[in-house]
Amino acid sequence: MNPKNFDSLPEINIPTQFDVLVVGAGAAGLYAALCLPESYQVGLITKDNLPLSASDWAQGGIAAAIAPSDSPILHVEDTMLAGAGLCDLEAVKFLVEEAPDCIASLVDMGVAFDRKGSQLAMTLEAAHSRPRVLHAADTTGRAIIVTLTEQVLKRKNIQVISQAFALSLWLNPESKRCQGVSLVYQGQVSWVRAGAVVLATGGGGQVFAQTTNPSVSTGDGVAIAWRSGAILRDLEFVQFHPTALTKPGAPRFLISEAVRGEGAHLVDSVGRRFAFDYHPAGELAPRDVVSRAIFSHLQKIAADPSTGHVFLDLRPIPEEKIRHRFPNIIQVCQRWGIDVFREPIPVAPAAHYWMGGVATDLMNHTSIPGLYAVGETASTGVHGANRLASNSLLECLVFGAQLAKLEIIKNDYSKINEELIHPSLNILDPSDIEKIATLRQELPRLVWQSAGICRSQKVLEDAIAQIEVWQQEFSALSLSQYLLNLTPGQTLSFNLPDATSSVRTWGETYNLLDVAYLILKSAAFRTESRGGHYRTDFPEVLPSWQVHTLVQKYRLWKSSLLKK
Repeated sequence: MNPKNFDSLPEINIPTQFDVLVVGAGAAGLYAALCLPESYQVGLITKDNLPLSASDWAQGGIAAAIAPSDSPILHVEDTMLAGAGLCDLEAVKFLVEEAPDCIASLVDMGVAFDRKGSQLAMTLEAAHSRPRVLHAADTTGRAIIVTLTEQVLKRKNIQVISQAFALSLWLNPESKRCQGVSLVYQGQVSWVRAGAVVLATGGGGQVFAQTTNPSVSTGDGVAIAWRSGAILRDLEFVQFHPTALTKPGAPRFLISEAVRGEGAHLVDSVGRRFAFDYHPAGELAPRDVVSRAIFSHLQKIAADPSTGHVFLDLRPIPEEKIRHRFPNIIQVCQRWGIDVFREPIPVAPAAHYWMGGVATDLMNHTSIPGLYAVGETASTGVHGANRLASNSLLECLVFGAQLAKLEIIKNDYSKINEELIHPSLNILDPSDIEKIATLRQELPRLVWQSAGICRSQKVLEDAIAQIEVWQQEFSALSLSQYLLNLTPGQTLSFNLPDATSSVRTWGETYNLLDVAYLILKSAAFRTESRGGHYRTDFPEVLPSWQVHTLVQKYRLWKSSLLKK
C-alpha cells in the first residue's frame, strides 16, 4: 500500500474519546476488537487500509491439537521443547487448551480451512510431533484476516481509523494509568482518550535488512510502550525463517515451513541435503537450527554468505499436491521466473518473528495500568526462546479472546487544556528528509550484520555505539524538535503536502532506532546461546541463563530462574 496518497483522502471526523482503542489491525487487533464487549465504543487504529499486516502474509497455518491422533499434552510438550527452557508452562497450557474453541469460532465465522472429506485437514510442520496445522491452501493468514475484517466492518460499535499512526501513549500524570494515545491523522497530531489501550501492532522485522515482514512491521507498539516505561521481555529472541525467496529485485517472500513438512528437500548447489550435517531431523529441525545450518553452510561454500543462498526443492512432492496446497507459492515464484515443478527455489534465512515484546500476563495486562498488548507485540510466555511453527496465529486468537473479560475505568482522565500550536508546520527541512532516508537504509543493514543469525560482543557493542549516535542526530532534527516536545492537549497541525505520510515515516524511523537499540542491548546482555539467540563467543546453553531478560527504560535485569 503506497502511503503517498494518504492526504488526498476525504477527512473523517473521529471522536476524541473511545472506551477502548486497539492499535493495529492484524489477526490480534481484529480478533481483540471483535471479542471486546459490544457495549464498548472501540476505535481500531491502522497505519494502512484494511487489511495489510504480517498476519495477512502468514502462509503455513494455525496449530491446534484437535485430531484424534493428537492431544493437548503433546502440543504443550512440542511448544515447551521448541521454546528452549523459556516458555511459561501455565501460558502454554492455556494457549493449547483454548485452541479448539478459537478454531470453532473461526469456522463459525466462515474461515474456509482445507478439509479431508468432512474433517479439517492437518499438515505437519517442523518440530511438531503430530500433523496439527490447519490451513487454507498456502494463504491461511489471508483467509483469516479477510473473514475477521468482514466481521469488524459489520460491528456498529467499532470505528476503523485507517491511515493513522499512534505516535505515543498518553499517561495520567498522577495515576500513571494509560488514558489514550497521541495520533497522527489527517495532517495533524491530536490526542484521543480511552479507558483502555490495546497494542496489537505486530513485530519489528523491518529493523533487519532481510525480513519476511511487510513494510508496516516497524516495532511501533514495543517502542511506544518502552518510552512510556512499560516492562519489556526477551527482546534478543528473533526467529529467522530459514527459507525466504532470495532473488535480486524480489521481496523476501516466505516459503512456508509446510512445504518442508510435505516433503520438500533443502539442498545446496550440487543437490546435497546438507541440513542433516547439523541435525538428525534435517530440514525438519527447529527453525533456528535450520537457519544456522544454512548460514554455516554458506560460510563454507559462498564467497559472501550474507548474499548467498541454498535451494528448496519441491519436486519430491507430488505435483497435484503442490498445486492444491501451495498455489500462492507457485504464483509468486512464477512472477520471478521460477518454475517450482522443474527447478528448486533459491532461499536464504530472513528475520521473521520476534519472540520478545511487552511483558503481559494471561489477561494481556502490561506493567502500565490501562495498557494491554496482544499478538507479536506481547511477550505472553508461550514462545520462550523460539516459537513453535503456527503457534503465532493461535496466540493472536487465544489472547485476543481474553479481552471479552476486559473491564475499563471510565472518566479517569487527567484534565488538560486543549490548545492548537501556532504556527502550524509549513515546511520540512530537506536535511531532515535526507537524514531520515539515510537512516532507513543504513539502520537495517547494521542490525542484520550485528544482530542477525550469529552475534558476538564486540560487534554488538560497536553497533550499539552507532545507534546511540544516530539517536542523538535524530533527536536534533527540526521535525523531532516539534514532535518530541508536544505535551498532552497540544494539537500540532501540518500544512504540508503528504503530511501524514511524512510524519508516519518520521515516527517509524524513531521506533526502529529504539527497537534496534533494545534488541542489541538485550543480545549483548545474554551471554549464552539459546533458541533464536546465537552467540559465536558464547555458543553453549547455560543453566544460569534459564531466565527472562527484562527491560524497563535503560535498566536491564534477569528474572529468577525458571522451572524446567
